[in-house]
Amino acid sequence: MTNKRLFSYCFSLFFSMIPSIAWTQNVSAEYHIEMFGSAARGKYTPFWMVSNQYGAVPLQAQNAYLRAGVFHNQSFHNGLHWSVGADLLAATPRHKTVYVQQLFTSLQYKCLNLTIGSKENYASLWDKALSSGDLVQSPNARPIPEINLSVPKFTTVPFSKGRLHFRGNIAHGRSFDSRYLKSFVNEKTTYVENVFWHHKSLHIRIIDPENKFPLFAVAGIRHYAQWGGTSTNKELGKQPQSLKDFIRIFFAKSGGEDASLSDQINVLGHHYGSYDVQLGYLNALFNIFIYKQHFFEDTSGMELYNFPDGLYGVQVDFQNFSLINKLVAECLVTRHQSGPVHYILFDHTKYPGYGGGSDNYYNNGEYTTGSSYFNRGIGSPLLTSPEYNDNGALGFQSNRVRAFHIGFQGYLSKQVSYRILATSSENWGTLHRPFLKKKDNLSCGAKISYCHPRMEGWLFSGEIAADYGAMYGNNAGLSLSIKKIGTIK
Repeated sequence: MTNKRLFSYCFSLFFSMIPSIAWTQNVSAEYHIEMFGSAARGKYTPFWMVSNQYGAVPLQAQNAYLRAGVFHNQSFHNGLHWSVGADLLAATPRHKTVYVQQLFTSLQYKCLNLTIGSKENYASLWDKALSSGDLVQSPNARPIPEINLSVPKFTTVPFSKGRLHFRGNIAHGRSFDSRYLKSFVNEKTTYVENVFWHHKSLHIRIIDPENKFPLFAVAGIRHYAQWGGTSTNKELGKQPQSLKDFIRIFFAKSGGEDASLSDQINVLGHHYGSYDVQLGYLNALFNIFIYKQHFFEDTSGMELYNFPDGLYGVQVDFQNFSLINKLVAECLVTRHQSGPVHYILFDHTKYPGYGGGSDNYYNNGEYTTGSSYFNRGIGSPLLTSPEYNDNGALGFQSNRVRAFHIGFQGYLSKQVSYRILATSSENWGTLHRPFLKKKDNLSCGAKISYCHPRMEGWLFSGEIAADYGAMYGNNAGLSLSIKKIGTIK
C-alpha cells in the first residue's frame, strides 16, 4: 500500500469514527471577545489597574487593547478530556502591538493533566482576585510557554478514607522575550536569552470528608528555577543545558565544569520557592482561611534564617451575605533576606553558622532579568517589576518591602458586582543598592461590573484606581471594558 493510499485510508477511517466518538462525548466551544481602554493622569497606569492581569494591560498611561479567543473542549465518558485554546491580544502602547496571549492544548485523564503551550494557569492557594499576589507565581506576567504535567485539583490519596488529598505539578518552559529585552535595555546591560524555566510543586490537604470536623490544613512546597539560555555577555555565552544539567536543576545541585564559578560554588541556575501553609475553618455561615507563605532563595531561606519574611494572610468567605461575600487581609514582609552579608567563604570551623545571607529576592547575578517575563514580575507585584526601571536596567530594584493589603468583593444586586483593593507599602530598595530614603506608597482600586439579564454573556465593567507616594508617583485613572462570552454552535 502506497503512502498516499495509506493516508487516504486513515483519513476515511477517522471520519467514519466521528459518529461513534460524538455519541460518547460532550463537546463545547466558546469564544471570548474583550475591549478595554484606560486613561490616566500621571506617568503610569495605576498599580491595581495594571497588576495581576497576566500582563495584558500596558504600563504606560493612556492605553487600550482588543482581545479575542476561541476555546474548544471535549469530554469522553471514559474520563478523558481534551481541550485547545487560542487567545490573541492587540494592545497599545506596546513593544509588539499584536501577540499571542494564550495558545495551548490540554489532555486530561481522570486526575492527571498534560498541558502544552502558554496558558493562564493559576495554582496558588491564595484568592486570585483579592490577594496582593503569590510570592512564587501570581497572575502578574504573561504565561510562559511550557510543558506542564499536573494533578491540578486536590485528589484523594488511596487508602486514606478520603481524609488525605494531594495536588502537584512538574513543568519545563522557555522564555520568548529576547527581542523585547533588546529594545528595553541600555548598552551596558547584559542578559540571558531564551531562558529555560523549571518548576514543580506538591501540596497535601487533610480534611474530614463527612464535614463533621470543621477544621482542615494544607501544607506544600514549590520550587522554581531559571537555567540554560545564552548570555549576551560573550565571556559567558551559552549556559549549561544538557540532560545532566537538567538533573542538577531538578535537585538544585551545583554546576559542572562548564558552568560559571558562581554556579559551581552555589547551585546551577537561579532557584527560589516557598513553603505554603493554610489552616481553614468551615461552617454553614462562613469559611475562614489563615495562611503563611514562606519565601526562600537558597538554603538559608529554606532553613528559615530569613524569618519573618513572607506573606501572611486571612480570608473570610461569607456564605449568605452577598453584600460582602469575600474578604482578604494580608501583610507582606521581605526585609530580612537572611541578613545583609553572604558569608559563603568564611571559616565555618572557627565561626559556626549557616553562612548564608543577602538573598536578594527575585534577582540573580547571571540571569539579570530575575524572576520576570517581558519585565513583569512572575511573583508578587509588590516587589516592583523591572518594567518600572527608567534607566534601561534589568532586575528588581526594590525587593525589600513591608506592605499591608486588604481586598473585598460582593454584589450590590443580582446584576451588579464590585471589588475593592487597597495597599500601603514601604520600600527600601535592595540590600546592595538601598534607597537613600524609604519610599512609601498607597495604591487603591475599585471595580464595578454589570451583567444585563437579557444580554446573556455580556459583561460591562468600569474601574477607578490611584497611586500616591514616592514609589510609583501620583497616578489616577479610569478604565472601561466590555466582554462577551458566547458558545460556538
